[in-house]
This record gives sequence, structure tokens and C-alpha cells, in this order.
Amino acid sequence: MEKIIVNGGNRLKGEVSVSGAKNAAVAILPAVLLCDEICRIENVPSISDVNVIVRILYELGASVKVIDNSTVEIDPSGINSFMLPASMSTKMRASSYFIGAMLGRFNRAKVAPPGGCDFGVRPIDQHIKGFETLGATVTIDGGMVNAYAKELIGGSVYLDKVSVGATVNIMLAAVKAKGLTVIENAAREPHIVDLANFLNSMGADIMGAGTNVIKIRGVNYLHSTTYSIIPDQIEAGTYMIAAAITGGELLIKNVIPKHLESISAKLEEVGATIEEFDEAVRVKMDGRPKCCNVLTMPHPGFPTDMQPQMTTLLALADGVSIMTEGVWDNRFKYVDQLTLMGAKVKVDGKVAVITGVEFLSAAPVRATDLRAGAAMILAGLAADGQTEIDNIEFIDRGYDNIVEKLSAVGADIKRREFIDPNERRAAI
Repeated sequence: MEKIIVNGGNRLKGEVSVSGAKNAAVAILPAVLLCDEICRIENVPSISDVNVIVRILYELGASVKVIDNSTVEIDPSGINSFMLPASMSTKMRASSYFIGAMLGRFNRAKVAPPGGCDFGVRPIDQHIKGFETLGATVTIDGGMVNAYAKELIGGSVYLDKVSVGATVNIMLAAVKAKGLTVIENAAREPHIVDLANFLNSMGADIMGAGTNVIKIRGVNYLHSTTYSIIPDQIEAGTYMIAAAITGGELLIKNVIPKHLESISAKLEEVGATIEEFDEAVRVKMDGRPKCCNVLTMPHPGFPTDMQPQMTTLLALADGVSIMTEGVWDNRFKYVDQLTLMGAKVKVDGKVAVITGVEFLSAAPVRATDLRAGAAMILAGLAADGQTEIDNIEFIDRGYDNIVEKLSAVGADIKRREFIDPNERRAAI
């Protein structure tokens, strides 16, 4: 059993390079199913969620060649199965994208409900609504989502709620459907645009990605491509807050500054200095942060995936801040861990009232989900003493070499192997 150990109090300074976007990679890799030729994907993050998807593709019959730590070649021509059992799908939320991809390739899909971080109820009703609009029949039998269509025909889908997952899945199913598919009230996140650009690079005909209306004209065939995934907006934002919470200065490279605008705006509001370059941002913080109010929203609003990290920074701000979660029903589970370190946070439903404290104190804590795990690292960087973080498998789902990257800019952070007391007793 591994833990991350952080000795706080070091001011971070230097340069850190951001990896490819997790949320783009977990959509683009299943999309390779729609092609019958070799696809070369570059700037792939080295994270466990990507490893799971690559393993799924291999188990389904794809030929997979790992070129280096960030490049993979996939030949999906050997895939002949439309079934994804629970043993493959329950480890991550993005496994649901195989429903749309398989439906687009085979007109059939049988996939167990996905796993991943628990933020409350996350239904796939909008996904199903889109599949049915395209002519599929969708049932849930024996714990499996079954989708079948004699043929997929384009149609107009209005999403009742902005949903990244539903937007991705409908795009995947519609790429080879006959005629025109229109998705209204579509998600506008950067990884939606990246998925559309990837599919278009293979010969798809997708317009409007990045707006709330996406139009997909079906094509018969997708050809091979070489494609580089965009930088990770959330990883970049996490390092921006790492600079701010330690009173440090970091040049964060391999980013798209426009994707970071909502994060930069809030950091400037709390007192950080942000300098933008073509493919980098510099974040510098002098003194304590100021309080501010934050509302998470779909893009281009403040990202829900940055909510735990920002809450941790505000826990050390002068005054009272209010964090309102506008996307998920239950994303404050990590607050109990933060309060173990001395933070003063009161949660009422989707609203957290954060009263800034003078300092945080080290304590044994655990990651309750991916971004909460990053928040615990940030808290440890700022805290007095040594913080032990458990359940770090959540962190590995979305951060490529976070320990090594932070260590390189001055953090006292490392992984350490621990023997689980239960395992020790069992061995005896």
C-alpha cells in the first residue's frame, strides 16, 4: 500500500510542464473504435485511467503499440466484440464512452454501468435519450446497458441538462449515422472540441464543437490519423494553485492560456499575479490570499474539477469565502479531511462557507476522489508538519507524475510503501 508523504512549508519555484488532458484522452481513445486503420495518439498522459482504456482496447482485440510514455499506436481493425463486461468498466466513469463508440461501429453495445469517483447520482438518461433519437433501442438488463439499432439515422437531440458525457457519447454514435445529427445545449468544454478535432482528422464531419450546438454529418469511413491531445486544463490549474498556496512562483508550460481564463480570474481576485505567454502561464503569490466567492459551472465557467483545490486555497484566505457547486450534487465529501487539518468549512447542500484560518496543521488524510486527492496534496504543501495521504490510487487516475513534478520545483513530497496492518495480521 502506497501513501504520499508531504512535508509542508516550502515555497515552490521553477518550471513545471503539463501533460495531455485526462478528460480528452478518455474520450479520444474509445473513439479509435470507429476507425479501421492505425491511429497514432500523442501527448497521452501516463495515468491509470488511460492505462485502463488501453487495456480494454487490447482485450477487445485491438493491436496496441506503446511508442513512448506519451505516444501510443492503436490498430482497432481486429476488434469484433460489442460487449464490455463489468470487470473492465467499473473502474472508471469514462468507460461509458464505449457505448457510443460500439454503437457507432457495430450498431450494438453491451456495457456494464461505469465506475469512477462518487459525486452523487450520475444518471445516463441524457445519453440514452440521444441514442434513442438516432434510432437505437436501449434497455438495462442484468446490470448491463444494452443498445441496439438496425441502423443509426441522424436526428435532433436537445439535452435537458448540459452534460459532457452525453455530448461525447452522442457524438461518437452519430459520426457514422446516416444524415445529420444536431446536439443542442451541448457541452462546450475544451475536451469536447479536442474530440471533435480528432474525429475530423480521421474524416468525420463535425461542426460547432465549442458552442452549444454541434452538428454531425455522418460518414461511411474513418481513416488513420496522427493526433496530439491538448494540455490538461485541470492539471495546469492545480499547479497554479500550488504556486499560490505556497506563496511561490511557477512557470507552468505546455498549456493553452485561454482554457485557464476562469481559473486565472479567480486567482487574480485572491491576490495572485498571472502572466500569460503563448503556451505558458506564470503564477506568483506574495502574502496571504484574499477571500472570494466561487460558483462552479459548465465551461466557460469555473470548472467543477477545480473546486476542491480552490476550496483548499480559500481555507487559508483572509475573511469568509463561499464556494457554490453548480454541477454535481455531492462534491464536498473531502471537506471532512480538510477540517482534520484545521480548516473551517461548513457545508450545506451545494454550498460551502469557508472561514480562512491562519495556518493548516499536518494530519493523516485520505483522497476521497481524484480532485480531492489533489486538494489534500495542496493542503499538505501549505501545512505545518508532515501530512500522510492515503487512497492515492484516486490521484493516479488523473495526474501524470505529480510527485516528481512537484518535487522538481521545491516540494518535499514522496511516495512511501506501507504495510497494511490487516495484511500483516493475515500473513501471521
